Amino acid sequence: MAPVTAPAATGWAYWLPSLLALLSAGLLWAGWPVHPAPLALLLLVAWVPYLLMEQRLTQSGASGWKVWRYGYLTLVLWNLLTTYWVSFSTLGGGIAAVVCNALMMSAALAAFYHTKKRFGPLLGYLSLPIYWIAFEQLHLHWFLTWPWLTLGNGFASANQLVQWYEYTGFLGGSVWLWAVNLLVFLSIKNSTLKVENEGATGLPDGQFLTFNSSFLIAALAATLLPIGLSLLIAIRHEEKGTTAEVLVIQPNVDPFLEKFEGTPRFIPHDQQLTRLLSLTEQNITPQTRLVLWPETSLDETYFESTIETYPKIQRIRSFLGQHPGLELVTGLTTVGQYGPDKDNASPTARFRDDLGYYDLFNAALHLGSATGPAGFYHKSRLVPGVEGVPPWLSMFVIDLGGSAGGLGSQPERSVYQTAQPALRVAPVICYESVYGDFVADYVAKGATLIGIITNDGWWSDSPGHAQHLQYATLRAIETRRDVARSANTGISAFINQKGEIVQQTGWWVQTTSRATVHLNTELTFYVRHGELIGPACQALAVLLLLGTATAAVVGRKRIADMA
Repeated sequence: MAPVTAPAATGWAYWLPSLLALLSAGLLWAGWPVHPAPLALLLLVAWVPYLLMEQRLTQSGASGWKVWRYGYLTLVLWNLLTTYWVSFSTLGGGIAAVVCNALMMSAALAAFYHTKKRFGPLLGYLSLPIYWIAFEQLHLHWFLTWPWLTLGNGFASANQLVQWYEYTGFLGGSVWLWAVNLLVFLSIKNSTLKVENEGATGLPDGQFLTFNSSFLIAALAATLLPIGLSLLIAIRHEEKGTTAEVLVIQPNVDPFLEKFEGTPRFIPHDQQLTRLLSLTEQNITPQTRLVLWPETSLDETYFESTIETYPKIQRIRSFLGQHPGLELVTGLTTVGQYGPDKDNASPTARFRDDLGYYDLFNAALHLGSATGPAGFYHKSRLVPGVEGVPPWLSMFVIDLGGSAGGLGSQPERSVYQTAQPALRVAPVICYESVYGDFVADYVAKGATLIGIITNDGWWSDSPGHAQHLQYATLRAIETRRDVARSANTGISAFINQKGEIVQQTGWWVQTTSRATVHLNTELTFYVRHGELIGPACQALAVLLLLGTATAAVVGRKRIADMA
């Protein structure tokens, strides 16, 4: 006797999984920065279509492979719609970022499917946010790190809704998003459309959408209570700390055509420095205490051991000598040497006969006065691709600014102490500002001001540079620190301790911005205790995976014994 199979889906039933996958991707994109802030609320229901799709497919007996394919469709479209601009810098790297990041994200959905299959809906749906946030935590620390689409980042344009990030960090936003999505989904008992083909969906013919009032009330509470708490925190918060005047410079040197040697309209390095000094001279006041120049403002290679011998450094020293009390933080490319002994070198060190072992750094330089010692910080969260990926992945490099090659880094954060005791600067270079726990570490080490230096022109006039700016507002909330941001060809800005952008420049204009910042010394819960949510989810994910794998093995053994 031939086996009985469900009739093939037709009409709406056939296309419904694809439509639901597309709807989830569209909602995730529409709610993401930098769309209008109210649209961020769409993120609280963006995963509901995916969950409905997964439920329908599993009820109809679809294979795990089929369920995964539709989930991957959601993820790859979301990645494409939200981060397509990466390809403006490097086409191969942009394609790899979209395809591979979606593939890695899909591992969390696959783990959820198998846990739900083995242990049922209750533990299955609880496992989904655990697996997802465990992946987000992993994506903060491994060599292909790319946390741009961490779900908690989605509220950056509507950060007035997540002032409680000072307690949870941005992964708290991921928890909130998943909690509301699951409660909304669970409030829907069956289907959003009239069913006409029982065999295609596994649902009784003619059944309509119905709601579970308990879950619906819980979903409303889970939405409104965090928003209310956030608004209360914002109302009660007052800017804290003494003040200092800071100037940020936006020199607007086109990285594709003007900035680097070999580009079509290369501006000589001396002229680039003249532009920076002129913009600074024209806009400082006697009260200005700190100037920020962007990432790689000084793009020639500087040996750190002989930094004071370079004519350009001497020009800067002379300028600072004419303005007592003025200090500078700038980006540059440096070389650190370890000598001929490999035991003294870092894991990323290169070797040359004339140099010995050495590292190339995308660095920040602090010149505290005309005569004070130079302070270096080496960028430590390297851009996936050209700055920190193994050679076997070099064909997919992504260039988002900075120096080429496998760069060196440093294990600890550096904080620049200025002559004004309360002004202690966190030198955050470009991509590092996307990492909440990383930036919080600067503050734990005493930083009272977050100084971001970046080069965002690689992404052209796309959402990329605007998203990058918005993410910085979350760092201000998590740490309750003002942010001064100097961007070459991007958007320079000042952000207060509530994450409000109080000043910002235009994009692709040569300009400056000056503001008085507050220098808070108090530490938030998140800074004091670090990232708690991510590691907790990783521990739970390991237990869930072990349990799921064990249940699968036991299940197969029982089937074999019965055969």
